[in-house]
Amino acid sequence: MIKRIAFVVVGALVALAGLGVANMFGISPFQVRQTDRSQPALLKSIKDISQYHAAVGNFEVVLDIQDDVAWMPDIIAGRRTLFVAAGTVNAYADLSGLADKDLMLSADGKSVTVRLPEPQLDKPNLDHDRSYVFMQDRGVFDRIADAIESPQQAQFFKLAETKLAAAAEGSELRKQAAENTKAMLTGVFVSLGIQVTFLDNASG
Repeated sequence: MIKRIAFVVVGALVALAGLGVANMFGISPFQVRQTDRSQPALLKSIKDISQYHAAVGNFEVVLDIQDDVAWMPDIIAGRRTLFVAAGTVNAYADLSGLADKDLMLSADGKSVTVRLPEPQLDKPNLDHDRSYVFMQDRGVFDRIADAIESPQQAQFFKLAETKLAAAAEGSELRKQAAENTKAMLTGVFVSLGIQVTFLDNASG
């Protein structure tokens, strides 16, 4: 019985020694092997794109938000947050709505007049990797609350989208998109030997 126990102990020591040597050479018998049994991605649908994405604006805004608690000093309750938000806004021309009156070819087929639709702006696309809390001052109660439950940043992203959308509206993004769309169409018509003239949307 004693010999059997000694044999088991010696065998265990030899096995452990073997594992140590294997680990020294980067070999581990307990390496985890991962098997991917995921199903292949399936194409659910295809939509025709009739929008020409003519320009992309890069925007950045610093949100300065202060939350005060009535009758409480800032050192006790309340917070002020500086949040840096960055993202892009796409400007596009929707060419699907062009009617016959918007695209008129001359009788000889050598010239065309085009009335383009006003460029539209997509919803802001926030870059989460470039958006972050830059600074935050918190009262004692807020620090305790944050230690119990992580503060949510959804409100900052939502407000940032509103700010970026407003900035895009007030920028030259639509104008640049219109110019780029005209340049693209001019190149297409010129390659076909057709002279193009663009009409102002205000003209009848």
